[in-house]
Order: sequence, then C-alpha cells, then structure tokens
Amino acid sequence: MNPYQSPILMVDSVVMQLANDALQVLLIKRANQPFQGMYALPGGYIVAGETTVSSHERILRSKAGIEKQLLRLVEQLYTFDTVAGDPRGHGVSVTYMGLGLDIIPTFGGETQQPEFFAVNALPQLAYDHAEIIAYAHERLKSKVNYTNAVYALLPVYFTLTQLQTAYEAILCRPLDKRNFRKKFLSLDLIHETNEYQRDGAHRPARLFCFNSARLERSPRSFD
Repeated sequence: MNPYQSPILMVDSVVMQLANDALQVLLIKRANQPFQGMYALPGGYIVAGETTVSSHERILRSKAGIEKQLLRLVEQLYTFDTVAGDPRGHGVSVTYMGLGLDIIPTFGGETQQPEFFAVNALPQLAYDHAEIIAYAHERLKSKVNYTNAVYALLPVYFTLTQLQTAYEAILCRPLDKRNFRKKFLSLDLIHETNEYQRDGAHRPARLFCFNSARLERSPRSFD
C-alpha cells in the first residue's frame, strides 16, 4: 500500500432553518451503499475541475433539490477528517453551513428524499454526520452571540417575539422577555419600522428590521 495515497475529497452541507419554533436541519436518505436507506447530510465527491464551492452547489441541487440562492447565509464550517468514519476509505470532508427561510426542496430524478428534521430529534445518521451537525449547531449558537447571523433565519420584517423565539430555538433554552429585549436592542443590530403585525384581536405588534442583510459583527456580545 502506498503510504502517500491521497484521501478522498468530499463536500458535505449542513442546511438549517427555523420551522414550528424549532431549529431544523436538512437530511437525505442515502440511495446507495454504504449506509443505504439511512439519513445523512447532503454530500458527495468533488469531481475533477470543480472547486469546493461549485461542488457544494451541484450536490445541493442534485441530491437535495435546493438551489444555493435559497440560502441567505453560507460559510465554510470546517474540514472533517473521516479516517475512521467511512468504510470506503480515508476521506476528507469540506463542510459548509447554510441558513435560510422557508426552504422547500424540489424533488427530481436524482434527489434522495430530502427532509428537514429538528436538530434535537434526529434519526440515526450515517457516517459521523451526527457529530458534524452538533458542531454546526454549536457554531451557530456562538455566531448569534456576536453577529446578526439570525437575520438569515427570519423574514425581513419581524416582531421582537419572533426574534426571541428564534434565539430560544437556536440556544435551546427559554429567555426572559424583558432581559432579552433590553440586551438585544442594546446591540444596535436592528431598527423599528412604521409597520405593525396585526393578529386577530391581539394588540398590533411593532415590526423590526435588521440594519444589514449581510453578516455583521456586533460591537458587544449578546450573552
């Protein structure tokens, strides 16, 4: 055996959104061995001539039925070494994390039953994908403490209640309403609009908007 044999290079994708007041992640059901029939993150080999970015776009489209433009925030998460996690041999996975809103996969001939699952209620997963999702979740928890990353999971106009619900879903813990609003408004990441959300007999709620629809660092930490 050649001791300098190159590992297999792959791309995996952790796509998350909020639904039913829970943080959810996109999984596919593997069509082939290994782990045929098990759920996994959308992923695959990088082919000759592709960058990791173009490979990421192709795999999301073909296996999960999602166009990259549906993701409002995409970043390279980490490079995972699967030396003991893939029965086909040593692999290296360049993994991307993407956040979006109201993402609905388009089913086609090559898609592999894409479906969103709550991150705290995942099925048994192939490879080391449970660990990758846990890593992505921790990254997101960290990012919402010092950036406006939550913008990618919310509509353009939102109430403070919707904002708090998003933070509670990401952080997996309840937050005191008064303290949350005081802390978040002090970050100067959002501004109030002249619009209101009217919901039946309830008092109309003021709508807010992020100052920037791009990733922006907060001058101070939320937590």
